[in-house]
Amino acid sequence: MCIGVPVQVIEAGEFVSLCRGLNGDEQVNMMLIGAQPVGTWVLNFLGSAREVLSEQDAMKLNRALEGLHAIMSGEPDVDIDHYFPQTG
Repeated sequence: MCIGVPVQVIEAGEFVSLCRGLNGDEQVNMMLIGAQPVGTWVLNFLGSAREVLSEQDAMKLNRALEGLHAIMSGEPDVDIDHYFPQTG
């Protein structure tokens, strides 16, 4: 399955940055969004940063991805409201 994953820049580069996310550390192509400073959250899709994310959005996406993993792994009694909270 190919889905975007939030990653945080830990070593900035002009065209490629080292980023850290749920899948560990990886080199991410920054050419679509431009160089970003250390600490910036970006949405990584197939090795390329597609957009800059707020920290809050990155945390929401990571929680949803963790919930999706729990569901797909067959974990019993997954608390859907924890992973996918309703917003008013």
